[in-house]
Amino acid sequence: MMRVSIDSAKCQGHGRCYSLAPQVFDEDDEGQGFVIGSGDVAADQEAAVYLAEANCPEGAVVIEK
Repeated sequence: MMRVSIDSAKCQGHGRCYSLAPQVFDEDDEGQGFVIGSGDVAADQEAAVYLAEANCPEGAVVIEK
């Protein structure tokens, strides 16, 4: 199973993660991304999470397998 997290020290609030995978990521009041729930990624959301990781300019999206 895939797990995902966001490195809050790296996140600059570009919003690509929650734009590309809105079922997995959301934004806080300051526009910083965060993972919805436990970080476990459903199989049908894995492609969107990989896309979010690849498009994060700060490298803040962290995927664990």
